[in-house]
Amino acid sequence: MSVSPSPITVDIWSDLICPFCWIGKRHFEQALEGFAGKDQVTVRHHAFRLGPDAPVAPVGQMLQQKYGLTAAQAEQNQARVEQMAAAAGLPMTLAGTFYGDTLKAHRLVKFAQDKGLGAQAVERLYRAYFAETQSLFDEATLVALAVEIGLDAAEAEAFLKTDRYADTVQEEQEFITMRGVQGVPFFVINDRYAVSGAQPVAGFTQVLNRAWDDLPPEVRSGPTCDDGVCR
Repeated sequence: MSVSPSPITVDIWSDLICPFCWIGKRHFEQALEGFAGKDQVTVRHHAFRLGPDAPVAPVGQMLQQKYGLTAAQAEQNQARVEQMAAAAGLPMTLAGTFYGDTLKAHRLVKFAQDKGLGAQAVERLYRAYFAETQSLFDEATLVALAVEIGLDAAEAEAFLKTDRYADTVQEEQEFITMRGVQGVPFFVINDRYAVSGAQPVAGFTQVLNRAWDDLPPEVRSGPTCDDGVCR
């Protein structure tokens, strides 16, 4: 991974169809908003596919097959997650969503990152999938979402027909799985502190404060200026 210019770097591994990833992202953002050093934090998003090569299928069906749930139990499971999302201020509707390989969606995020629109792409895809029941497995939908965040339609359409960034997506997942991580969301702060799952806001606040306390005093106090020179 590239070196960050900021004294605090937060690396986030997530999948765009993972409800806990969107909830965890929002909890982290709420913690960051109240963090004293928020202007000195760089956030980097990394790909993690929960269903590599998985065929597209209804999420309820996947839950029943993967966890041995009944249809009613799967619905109850989804309702609990929706309540958790609502508590974080996120509109989430899981009925009608689909599960599958999110390689194309992750590649689109990488394309957007090249254009300086990575953060916008991640948030827009989450909202499209969870709040608007849009498919992230449909190229036309992905192109339309790309345009909404400011990407060129023709460029996005041509890009999705290639396999560009497929290796990058795979490498990002292998980087973290080789270190024993099997689920997302997963947050790493300054290559030192790890947070797994959609932890409460207070948990993220605690880790950010630890990372802040690790910094040299001159970094935490900001630049000093005298005689027309800032150091």
